[in-house]
Parts: sequence; structure tokens; C-alpha cells
Amino acid sequence: MQNADDLGKLLLRLVLGILILLHGIAKIVAGPAYILGVVSAAGLPAALGYLVYLGEVIAPILLIVGIWSRVGALIIAGNMVFAVFLVHMKQLLTLNNQGGWSLELQGMFLVVALAILLLGAGRFSLGGRGGRWN
Repeated sequence: MQNADDLGKLLLRLVLGILILLHGIAKIVAGPAYILGVVSAAGLPAALGYLVYLGEVIAPILLIVGIWSRVGALIIAGNMVFAVFLVHMKQLLTLNNQGGWSLELQGMFLVVALAILLLGAGRFSLGGRGGRWN
């Protein structure tokens, strides 16, 4: 059964890592202006907006390859919390046109990141099963 557990961890890491990385690539292509504006409009130092690249480029790569996966998952979870508070608060208690929660994607990203944080990377990772941060 251990192989099935490790395969499940691999699937969680790959899906979350790839989907978040796609958001990061889009932000690299578009440039930082939008996110810096959002952060600044919230009364925070605009430079904090650059942390989105940590949460949407570096952390997903850590998950995909399986090195420091718990750290990567923690960073992604924090990134999702900030995304909700900075961009999506008006949607927090709303439903979409199909009857689902308006923030179901952000919620799923957050919960999967928390699951990886708790479960670790598993055997199918460069960091292996061992290690406090993997």
C-alpha cells in the first residue's frame, strides 16, 4: 500500500505544481505591474508583490521535482491566502453561475497545498521520503 500512498503524493505534487506554475509563467510574461499595483492599493509595500514569483514559480518547481516539498507547499498556501485577501475577497461568500463556490479553484489550491504540507513528498521525489522538509 506504500506505493499507492507515494503515488498519491506524487499526483498531488505534480498537479498543484504544474497548475500553479502556469499562473507564474503568465505573470512572468505579463510582467509585475498588475500584482505590484494590487499590493500597493492594499496599502502594502509594492515590492512585496515580487513574492508572487516565489509562490508561483519557485515553490511549484520545488513540488514538481520533490525537493523541500513541505516548504514549497507552505509558500503556495501562503500565496493563496494573500491572493484571496488581495484580489478575491468580494467573491469569498459567493457562488458562480454553475452553483459552485466562486473561489473553488483557489480553495482547492490552498487545501492541496496544506495536504502536501502534512503528507510530505513521498518516495517518488528527488528528496525521497525522508527529511523534515520533504
